[in-house]
Formats: sequence, C-alpha cells, structure tokens
Amino acid sequence: MPDAVAVVTAYLRDALTAHGHLVPVVSRVPSPRPPTFVRVRRLGGAQQTPVSDRPRLDVHCWAESESAAHDLAALSRALLGDIPGVRGGVTVYRVAEVGGPMWLPDNETSAPRYAFAVEIHMRGRAAT
Repeated sequence: MPDAVAVVTAYLRDALTAHGHLVPVVSRVPSPRPPTFVRVRRLGGAQQTPVSDRPRLDVHCWAESESAAHDLAALSRALLGDIPGVRGGVTVYRVAEVGGPMWLPDNETSAPRYAFAVEIHMRGRAAT
C-alpha cells in the first residue's frame, strides 16, 4: 500500500503553496520548530479491499495566533476535500472527515494549534 502520509504531505504542501501559504507540511514536528507548519500523521485505518487502503490521518496546524491556526486548519481541510484524483502516482478515491477542527494548544509550548482527522481511501500499488 502507498505511504498515505507521504501522499498527503506532498499534496498539501503543493496545494497550500498554490494558495499563497509557504508553510512546511511534515510528518514530524521540526526542530527547530517554525512558528507556522502543518503536521500529518497516520493513526491507523484499515485495508479497505485487497487492493486499497483507508488510512486515518490526523492533521495538526500550528500558527502564531489562534485565528491564524484556525484559518490554516480551515484551508487545509478544504484542500483535502479536493484530494480525490491521482496524487503522486497514487489514486485517491475519496476523503471522509472523522473529526472536525478542534482547538488543541500545543502541550509543550502552548503554541496555537488546531487539529482535525480524515480517512482517505486510496488504491494500492503493485508489489515489486
């Protein structure tokens, strides 16, 4: 199965850039930590069919203010709604929100952060 985090981080990075937001989109919190960034991580999910996967992904959006974190999460959420299609050579069938945006200040730094969760149904690749 494809690396869902890699597919989604690449897609979101390009989509945010196209909307004028040059922010890091990563799978781990960077060190040093930039004031604004998006982190995508897989929290499970299930194989949908013998040839497709349905990963559950958490998307966390940090920014310098609560309203900026909210706006980054809202934009990321909207952009993920447009992900169906072929992304990085991987066919993405659909996305379903499983947890809407929530205010979630960073535990370590109290930095403003919003988070939401999605499941993305994508086709696997042939084993090589």
